[in-house]
Amino acid sequence: MSTSYPTPVYSHAARGEFTEVYEPAEDSFLLMDALEKDHERLQQLSGQRLRSGVSISGISGWTFSVISVSDSPPPPCTDVNPAAAQCTATTASCNSVSLQPVITSLVGGSGIEAAWAGGKRGREVTDRFLPLVAQLLSSKGLFYLITIAENDPEEIIRLLGQCGLTGESCLSTRAGNERLSVLRFHRS
Repeated sequence: MSTSYPTPVYSHAARGEFTEVYEPAEDSFLLMDALEKDHERLQQLSGQRLRSGVSISGISGWTFSVISVSDSPPPPCTDVNPAAAQCTATTASCNSVSLQPVITSLVGGSGIEAAWAGGKRGREVTDRFLPLVAQLLSSKGLFYLITIAENDPEEIIRLLGQCGLTGESCLSTRAGNERLSVLRFHRS
């Protein structure tokens, strides 16, 4: 049975003090749909009630969710942009979720950065991050990555496969001229 969740409050993104922070777009909502689709799977990983907080990244407008066990400390999330980190904290607060934004490049602590990819095939940041995924992902963890066709999702799946992770496209859609996919990885 599929559970439906309300769209998080994010009306402050791209407004007021957050004018430099992109508001969620098709990629953001596709990721939320993928996490909603995987809710039961995510819940089974911990055997406990899970919470998810939607964070809005300032560089690209990508949205990612931090999944954590309900009685654990606030999960960290990272961004290189201080305004985006503050917007993430505001978004979490508006949705009664506790998150701990950390301003850093790529990965800080055990958090994950959502950033504009750029570069060749739009993977400049992604290619720097991929080698770290296998080190950061717990034995029961799941890693979700939003890609476009130009990112060569099949190659990303092969690269992480060489690091002992199994990956697949769990949800895809077309947004204008882009083909968006959410890739899901777990330990083999």
